[in-house]
Amino acid sequence: MRTLHEIAPLRETLDEARRRGQRIALVPTMGNLHEGHLALVAEARRRGDLVVATIFVNPLQFGPGEDLDAYPRTLAEDQAKLQAAGCDLLFAPETTTLYPRGLNAQTRVCVPEVSEGLCGGDRPGHFDGVATVVTMLFQLAQPDVACFGEKDYQQLAVIRRLVADLHLPVEIIGVPIVRAEDGLALSSRNGYLDGAQRSVAPTLYATLGALREALENGAAPHETLNDGLARLKDAGFAPDYLELRAADLGPVEATTREAVLLAAARLGPTRLIDNLSLTLPR
Repeated sequence: MRTLHEIAPLRETLDEARRRGQRIALVPTMGNLHEGHLALVAEARRRGDLVVATIFVNPLQFGPGEDLDAYPRTLAEDQAKLQAAGCDLLFAPETTTLYPRGLNAQTRVCVPEVSEGLCGGDRPGHFDGVATVVTMLFQLAQPDVACFGEKDYQQLAVIRRLVADLHLPVEIIGVPIVRAEDGLALSSRNGYLDGAQRSVAPTLYATLGALREALENGAAPHETLNDGLARLKDAGFAPDYLELRAADLGPVEATTREAVLLAAARLGPTRLIDNLSLTLPR
């Protein structure tokens, strides 16, 4: 596996791959890799001839008081994991490489509607930062396919809308959530949990599972969600949101069948997110 830090050699390498007729599969990450990320690499390996991962802790998607400075940077360990997983090329640029004029002067991409509410409501500007850097990475790598995790459900929806609205020739693949044995969705931020918090954290997934069962059996959504919020608070969480949306993140209507439960909750200083898809009864 080659590691590149600058744009010119990345473009040169990928231009040569395209001349050879290779299909390029992209896996954007912020590093501190776990099995969830490696599942993205495995899916990319199945779908492409040349697998390109990126590691970039994107300052544009962090708000004031968020964990930009504390976010784990583990490049050497990540390189070893990517190589073992079959990645061909790693692009790990510096902030000044992607944003040479600084953050305040940076052109930004905004994806309306689907980025509003949920994590977009609690983290203003977050998805503008995500959309901007993903657009930039798509422009630099020009992949045929890109893999993103379904744990970040709203992020995946934003990227799908971005690709559709800007007519970008990239196939977007959502990869199912990878979970620990107790159900906790794997996340780089799980490392912030202390022992007691880690034992409580799976309650988020368990609560979503109980709500899904109730809703699929015809329970009233409003009362069911209120019950879920109470369960999370009783377990020690501070919920940011717990919502039922249509699968496309639109509102649930009388005719909606495919839906998704989405939650974000803080456990101590750590913000956890999760989601479960479900089928509403007729």
